[in-house]
Amino acid sequence: MTPQKIAIVTGGGSGIGLAIAQKFVANQIFTIIIGRDKEKLEKAQASLGELCAAISFDLNDLSQIPALVESIAQQYGKIDILVNNAGINMKKELTEVSDEDFQRILHTNVSSVFAMSREVVKQMLKQKSGVIIHISSMAAMYGLPKVIAYTASKSAIEGMTKAMASELSPLGIRVNAIAPGFIATDMSAKALNNDPERKQKVLSRTPMGYLGETADIGEAALFLASDGAKYITGVSLRVDGGNAIGF
Repeated sequence: MTPQKIAIVTGGGSGIGLAIAQKFVANQIFTIIIGRDKEKLEKAQASLGELCAAISFDLNDLSQIPALVESIAQQYGKIDILVNNAGINMKKELTEVSDEDFQRILHTNVSSVFAMSREVVKQMLKQKSGVIIHISSMAAMYGLPKVIAYTASKSAIEGMTKAMASELSPLGIRVNAIAPGFIATDMSAKALNNDPERKQKVLSRTPMGYLGETADIGEAALFLASDGAKYITGVSLRVDGGNAIGF
């Protein structure tokens, strides 16, 4: 059976990216996962099965992104869904963040997302359809201390989502974002378990009272990529157990 849709998920080897890829594959969407860690990617691909392909690629290499996307389009004939999930974080006091630190986060979290989107849009315009999903963050909505560069990058993603949706929706391409709340991943577990005070703060202001799972983000991405969301564009969907409205 030929899969109906072709998706790209960046940072698809682990965490939220892998959870999104799992939901896509379970729903017969052929999913290409892209990431830097070849070993991690191959392991993920093996677990996902024949509806998955893995490409080891450093998205910081902007000049090579057009060729990457072109080769995917050539091989698979089309690109229906792009999930821009790859991103990096850094926790440092504001005065300790160097210009290089700041640029490095913006480069990965904003510039490579833009370059991937631009190249995929060129393909989507040919078919007059497509869905782009950015992974934003609660950091774009809160004033979280010690993550200034990450916050700036995710705020840029929120703005790009709206601008892209405005420009591309009339052409058949929907653009949305998902803003995960506090999700149980290896990365967050490390951060919260080492900081009981922060963990308590997170849970006490989350009305549902527990951390989300990566599968919750997978479900949201599957919905936004589906025809069930065909009249939804330009939104940032919070998947946060109510954290943003918690008191």
